[in-house]
This record gives sequence, C-alpha cells and structure tokens, in this order.
Amino acid sequence: MPAIPDQLYRFLVPAIILLMGLLVGWLPLTQAIIFVGAIIALPVLLLNPILNLYLLIPIIPFSPLLGVSIGGLTIGLMEIVLLAGIGLTILQKMVNPDDSQAQSTYVPKMMWSRDPFWGLFFILFVGIGLSWLTTLSIKASLIETVKWVEMLLIYLFVGTQLQKKQINWLLIIILLTGLTQAMLGIYQFVFKVGPEGFLLFNGLFLRAYGTFGQPNPYAGYLGLVLPLAISLSLWKFSDIRQTTDLTRLNSNSWQLLALMGIVGVLLLALFATQSRSGWLAAIGAIGMVLVLSSQMARLLFSFGAGLIMMVTLAGSFSLTITTPAMEEQSLYQTVLGRFVSAAEIFQIEDVAAVELTNQNFATLERLAHWQTAWHMWRDNFWLGVGFGNYEVIYPVYAIGRWEDALGHAHNYLFNLGAETGFVGIACYLIFWILVFRVIWQIGVDNQGFERAVVVGCAGILVHLHLHNLFDNLYVQGMYLHVGIIIGIISLMSKRNYRVVRE
Repeated sequence: MPAIPDQLYRFLVPAIILLMGLLVGWLPLTQAIIFVGAIIALPVLLLNPILNLYLLIPIIPFSPLLGVSIGGLTIGLMEIVLLAGIGLTILQKMVNPDDSQAQSTYVPKMMWSRDPFWGLFFILFVGIGLSWLTTLSIKASLIETVKWVEMLLIYLFVGTQLQKKQINWLLIIILLTGLTQAMLGIYQFVFKVGPEGFLLFNGLFLRAYGTFGQPNPYAGYLGLVLPLAISLSLWKFSDIRQTTDLTRLNSNSWQLLALMGIVGVLLLALFATQSRSGWLAAIGAIGMVLVLSSQMARLLFSFGAGLIMMVTLAGSFSLTITTPAMEEQSLYQTVLGRFVSAAEIFQIEDVAAVELTNQNFATLERLAHWQTAWHMWRDNFWLGVGFGNYEVIYPVYAIGRWEDALGHAHNYLFNLGAETGFVGIACYLIFWILVFRVIWQIGVDNQGFERAVVVGCAGILVHLHLHNLFDNLYVQGMYLHVGIIIGIISLMSKRNYRVVRE
C-alpha cells in the first residue's frame, strides 16, 4: 500500500479538525458531548474491540432511553456499539492479519466445525424465514427478524473474541449492571418514584420498573442476572469449605459476601416489582441452579419447598406491613393473593362475558390476548400470519372489549405459533432443546468455576422460558443479553474452551 505524502497529511489533519469543530458547534449539546466522547474512545476501542462488549452490557437495560425511531425502526446506542465492536474487529484483522491470526487461531474452527450452536441458529432462521411467505407487513417481520440477527452477531462476537482471562470481567460487569438496576428499582419502590397507577398498599410503596417502563419486563431482566449470582455464590461457598490457605480464605470470604449482597439486592428488587410471572420464573430458575449445583443444595431446595408448602397450607406467616392508612395485612396474604388472583385465569371460559373489575383486569387482558393468538394460529396453522405480525393482524381477531393490541400475546409460545405457525414454533423448540442438551453435557464435563458459570447460565435460560409463558422478554435489548449468555455457554464448552486457554 503506497504511503500517504506528507503534503497531504498537512492538509488533511487541519481539515479534519476544522470539520469536527464545525460539527460540534452545529450539534445540540448532548449530541456534541456524545460525538466528542466517541472520537476520544475510538482509538481505544480500535486497539481492543472487546471493550465494546463491556460497554454494551450496561447499555442494554438503558436502551429504551437511548434509542431514536427512524421510519418505525428504533436505532440506538446499543445497536451502534454492537456494530462498532464487530466492525472494529474486522478492521483490526484487516490492518494486522498476522497478529490477529496468531492470537485467535481457534476462531475459524470454533465458528464452523466445533461451535455447538452455529447450526441451531440456522434451523431457527429457517423457521422464521418461511413465515415471511405469509407476512402482511414486511416491516414488522424485518423488525423482529433483526432482533435474532443481532442475537446471532453478539453470540458470535463473544464466542470468537472473548478469552478465558476476560470472562471474569464480563461476569463482573453483568452482575454490577444487574445490581445497579436492582438498586434503582428499590429506590422507586421505597420513595414512590413513578406513575400513580403503580402505587401499592394504599400508596405506601410503588411497583418497581427500573428503566423498562413496566414492572414485568423489569422483573424479567432481574431474573436474567439473579441465577448467575446465586450459582457463583454457591460455588464460592463450596470453595471456602475446601480452602485451607488463610490468604485465599480471606479473599474468598469477601467475594462470597459481595455475591450474597448482590443476590439479596436482586431479590428485594424482584419482590418490589410485584410481578407474578417474574416470581414464578425466578422460583423455577433458582430451583434449577440449586438442583444442578450440589447434593446439599438439592436437599436445601427440597426442604425449602416443603417449608413453603407447609406455610402456605397453615397460613401462619405473620410478618405484617401496618400503616394508619391501611388495614393490617400480612406479607404472606399479599403475596399469596397475587398468585390466587392469577390462578383465576384457568377458570374463565369466555373472556368477553366476564365483568371487568380492577382486580381481574390484568388477568382478563392476558387471557384475551392468549385466545387471540390461539385463533390466529388455528387459522394459519403451518406458517402463521408472518413473523412480527401479531399486532398487525390483531384487529381482525380482537375479542370483546379488548380492541387494542399490546404488541405481543403475553405468552411467547402462543405469539410465535400465531406468527410463524407449527414450522416456526417447532424450529424454536428444537433450538432451545438442543441448547439445553449442550448445557447438560458441559455441566457433566466441567467442575468448579466453569460448572458454576454454566449452571448460572442454565438458570437464566430457565427464567427466560418460564417468564415467557406470561410475557415476552425478547424486548428492550434483553435478546442481546440472552445472546451474550449463549456465547458464554459456547466458550465453556470443553472442546472450545480448551483451545481458548492455549
């Protein structure tokens, strides 16, 4: 490549500086600050593109606040950072291919012949792609398909660029981001910062919603972090029991306290959401982590489950929240009442004929959207109405007074069946069944830290699917969080991980 003449350098440098100065002066203050920050960060990110991944994780939960809608498509800082990380990685390899190949000799093999999930994404995209044949709104299908493309990209980025020494930093950032969101939710809960409609207990507290706008997706995000924190805590506790070195014992003790603190804050924030779907999913996820962690953990989980059942039957839990503004009400009754009211959904045959009240509104709304999705799937059994087209087709199938679509069916399997038909939902289930099969094999092949990470990731995916029975967590950037988790699982695969450690 010919060298650039010095005379051209002398012209280009002042011209670029002048252009940047004019641009900064023309842009609004906030955008100017972002632009200057990006220019400063660009050389650092170019030298180490993996920093884009570290930057992306805390951006994900704040993505609703950092996006701009262009022609119905939301483009925000999250997408920019993702594409920048991939683009800078490619540019780095083009500029210095020899060094890139020396440091990442495992990349081609892992991507094509040794990666456990590459083929699964292909199966998933086949199911999604076939539904495009029946789609009414190509734009709606494109928006939903792009989410899974982004998930594939972040998965490949993690799986091909992250090394063993960097995994600890990745986990720390995930946990600290979850902790930050949890603390924000507790603040909203205690100081009643939010919409009046979220008030609880006659105005004593307020349902936490974080940066997600609604309590349910916020609870979903907390559940995508909590199992990892619990699994690492159990591993650290087991490590302490087997440690005899005093220095290491002190270090592990402080780390265990920090992890337990994160778990406690996450649980408090999850309670503050008052999200029944979040609670049920978290119980299932925690149970999975405990069952997979150790024999003692399995015994503790069995004992805890039995104790909860006894308390539920006896109704003797007496912790109370009492204020002059409300009658004395036990915390047990409050929590149990949330589940009892949700269980009424299985007793309703015709949602249009039930009288609407403040108590049953959420239950009837969810049931109406379930029935609508089922009717869509029934009439378009094989390929559905088109990926992402639930909201587009909804007015045709709306039930009774429920004329407004909420964007999804409040059950991802029903939603996916309606949009992609039997073919799409079959590919989706095959994808996740084989993912869990790989997780099981990795858990069998590894011990210690590697096993703890995989068990935590398994708990996260269990929470994802249980919560998706009542909601849709592939929203507001959480699909990228899931893609990162799949990438971590791929790295922990013994056949890949051994190559990375070289």
